[in-house]
Amino acid sequence: MNSDHLRDIVILGGGAAGWIAAALLAKKIDRHQTRITLVESEEIGIIGVGEATIPLLAQCNTMLGIDEFDFIRGTQGTFKLGIEFCDWGVAGNRHFHAFSDYGHTVEGLSTHHYWLRMRQSGDDRPIDDYSFAYAVAKNNNFAPTDPNNQRYHHAYHFDAGLYARYLRGVAIELGVQRIEGKMTHFDLDGDSGNITAIHLADGQMVSGDFFLDCTGFASALLGKALGTPFVDWSHWLLCNSALAVPSKRTGVPMPFTRSTAHAGGWRWTIPLQHRSGNGMVYNSDLWSDDAAREALLGSIDGEMLAEPRLFRFTSGHRKQFWNRNCVGIGFASSFLEPLESTGIQLIVMGVLKLFKYFPQRIIDPVLRDEYNRLATREIERIRDFIIAHYYLSCRPESLWAACRDTKIPDSLRHKLDVWNASGQIALEDSESYMEPSWIAILLGNGAVPERYAVSADFYPLEQIRTGMKLRREEIKRSAQVVTSHQDFIDRHCKAPQAALV
Repeated sequence: MNSDHLRDIVILGGGAAGWIAAALLAKKIDRHQTRITLVESEEIGIIGVGEATIPLLAQCNTMLGIDEFDFIRGTQGTFKLGIEFCDWGVAGNRHFHAFSDYGHTVEGLSTHHYWLRMRQSGDDRPIDDYSFAYAVAKNNNFAPTDPNNQRYHHAYHFDAGLYARYLRGVAIELGVQRIEGKMTHFDLDGDSGNITAIHLADGQMVSGDFFLDCTGFASALLGKALGTPFVDWSHWLLCNSALAVPSKRTGVPMPFTRSTAHAGGWRWTIPLQHRSGNGMVYNSDLWSDDAAREALLGSIDGEMLAEPRLFRFTSGHRKQFWNRNCVGIGFASSFLEPLESTGIQLIVMGVLKLFKYFPQRIIDPVLRDEYNRLATREIERIRDFIIAHYYLSCRPESLWAACRDTKIPDSLRHKLDVWNASGQIALEDSESYMEPSWIAILLGNGAVPERYAVSADFYPLEQIRTGMKLRREEIKRSAQVVTSHQDFIDRHCKAPQAALV
C-alpha cells in the first residue's frame, strides 16, 4: 500500500448524503488502497419525505452505472421536467421553471430578447410558450432526455427513505463496509486537532484518517467535534419551519414539482408512484404552526397517510465545509430551504468537488482552502437564486412584504440591476443556475427589464413575429406526439404492486 494514500475513510451518517458519498467514493477511488466505512444508526433514521431533484442526479446515477428504470422502480419514483410555480409574485400567477432553454439562439441572441421586443409591441404571450419542456409537462406527458437532441433534461421525484436504501445496496456492492451504531464520543489528535476515531454506543471504536460528516442538522463532527462556526442566512431567507405529510395520490402523476405560494409561506407537491409528498415551508414568527398546518391539510387532495411532521431549520452554511480532516456533506455543512430542490444537488456537488481536491494522508491546506472557496461561492450563487423568488414578490402579506424589504446581497443586486438595464443575465463563476433558469424566475415573477439587447432590432418586427410563431407551432407539434407520463412509467419502470401498499 502506498503510504501517501488515505487508508481509512469513515463516513458518519447514512441517508442520501452518506450513501451518495459512499457510492461515489467507492466508484472513483482505489479500494485496494483505501477502505471506506459508513457508520449509521437505524435508531436515528432519516427525513424520509418525498424528494425532488435536478438533472445533476441523473448524471450521478450514470457515473454509478445505475440503470434508470431499475432506480425508478426501486424508489417509487416519477420523472421531473421542472417546477411549476403557482401564486408566486401575485395571487393567480403561474409560471414554469423548466430544465431547458427557450430554443436555439438567433444571430447569437437568446430567445427572450426577441420575446421582449415583441412584448413592447403589445404581444402578451408568456415566455413559457417557447419552452419545449413546459409544452410536454403541462399535458402530463414525458419523454426522457435525448442525448442526440437535448431539448431538455429530466430529473426525478422519489421516496427519500427508499432512495437511501437503494443507494446503500449500490455502495455495499461496490465494497463499502457498513457498521450499525450510534456515535457517543470522538477522539481528537492532541497536536493537529484532527479526528482520529469515533466511539459507538456498543463499545466499538472506528478509526480513520479522513472523515465525512453526513449527520444532517446535527453536524456531529464538522460542527460539534471540530467547532466549525455556522454562517446564518436567516436575515435573507426568512423561512425557518416546514411541515411534511404524505397523502394518497389522486389522479395521474405530473412530471413536475408544484410550488404554491400561500399567505405565510409556500407548499410543495411531489408526485410519487405510491403516494404524494406534501409540505408547507413558512416563517414561524409570522405564521403560526397551527395556521400552517391548517393551510397544508386544507389543500392536499388525497387522504392523509400520517400525521404531519414538523422541522425547524436555519438557512446558511458552516464557515468551512472542510475543516482539518473532516468534510461536511449535505445538511451537516449547509442548508438552503427546499424551494429549488437543492438538497441532493449540494450533496453531489460536494462529493464531486472532493474528487478534484482529494487529499493524501497529509492534507495539503491549499487543497482544503480551494475546496472551501469554491463550495462557499457555489452556495452563495444558489442562495441568490432562491432569494430572488421571494424578493420579486408583490404579494401583500407580512412574509412577502418582509422579503421585499430585505437588503439583498450585493451579488444579487448586481444581477438584478444588469437585468433591468439590459435584459442580460450577469453570470459569474461557480454558477449552478444558468441563463434559462434566471429568465424563468425573473419573467415569471413579472420582473420585465426596461430594455432588450440592441441586436434584437436587426430584423423587422414582422419577421420576428413570423419566426417566433413558427417556433411556437413547432414546439406544439413536437410535444403532442410525446406519450403520457403515466404510460411511460407503466411501460418501463412501474414499481411492484406489493410496494404500493
